[in-house]
Amino acid sequence: MLLGLSGCATLGWYGQAASGQLDILSKREDIAQLLADPDTDPVLAERLALALDIRAFAVAELGLPDSRSYTRYADLGREAAVWNVVATPRYALEPKTWCYPLVGCLAYRGFFDRDRADAVAAELSAQGMDAAVFAVPAYSTLGWFADPVLNTMLGRGEAWLAGLIFHELAHEQLFVRGETAFSEGYAVTVERVGVERWLSARGDAGALARWHKEQALQAEFTTELMAARERLGSIYGSGLPEPEAETARAAVFADLRARVSALDARAGDERFSRWASREINNAHLALAATYESAVAGFMRLLAACEEELACLHKRAAALGRADSATRQRFLSDTDRS
Repeated sequence: MLLGLSGCATLGWYGQAASGQLDILSKREDIAQLLADPDTDPVLAERLALALDIRAFAVAELGLPDSRSYTRYADLGREAAVWNVVATPRYALEPKTWCYPLVGCLAYRGFFDRDRADAVAAELSAQGMDAAVFAVPAYSTLGWFADPVLNTMLGRGEAWLAGLIFHELAHEQLFVRGETAFSEGYAVTVERVGVERWLSARGDAGALARWHKEQALQAEFTTELMAARERLGSIYGSGLPEPEAETARAAVFADLRARVSALDARAGDERFSRWASREINNAHLALAATYESAVAGFMRLLAACEEELACLHKRAAALGRADSATRQRFLSDTDRS
């Protein structure tokens, strides 16, 4: 039932996953009732009303499910909904996967407690793997439960909140068992197209311009990550002795840090240099590939659909019902239009 998460098939993991999900369910409050309550914090009420408007747009204009999700609110009292562990071999880029009976094998493992995620990442690192922990503000149970708006979703701007809701509702629309990159690529495409259309519909030219600037910066950031990943792939596949591979790998990461830090000048703040100041390893690049590698294929599909999201949903669902080889051909065919 814990469809949005990942983990190994151990009783301990399932125990923490079940208790974490039940904790979220127990904290849900009806948003309509909160908005009607004069004691609700005005700032919170404004954000929750916005979430309802975003959800309504998702259903009416983006063709996303009119489910019970995002009609309730839960304050978890922490900074993230879950923490995902991503890991790869030190000299390879394919992420380790953990498998489930219902959703297949996924490229990350989720925990409701940060300390437990850190401990697992440390264990994997001790085994010689590259591992990292990522804070996740929201996840989807794929319609099995009424996913609430979480306090962890409200800490940034309006476009970010809209993107989260569109992304998670897209997972309710389509999720292919065991194919993380395909499922995330579809959700990211719906998210980005949805936010642009939502901002355009609101008629806020300034917000739309700011979002376009942010998207351009994130695209540059992603390009640097994917280019570093490609260089590392060449190193890892070259058969170099381990000491030489280690030296070459370190040079790639040093260059990546410099290139990412240079984006601060266009961002107008230090977000990219702060990111580059942390320990960076294969896991960070694997996560980027998981979310970004399939987006180009879905954008080509949307163009072939003449920008009609209903057509995108229908054709993506057909791909989801096809065999894995068909999906892989779709994602790798860069000439398809």
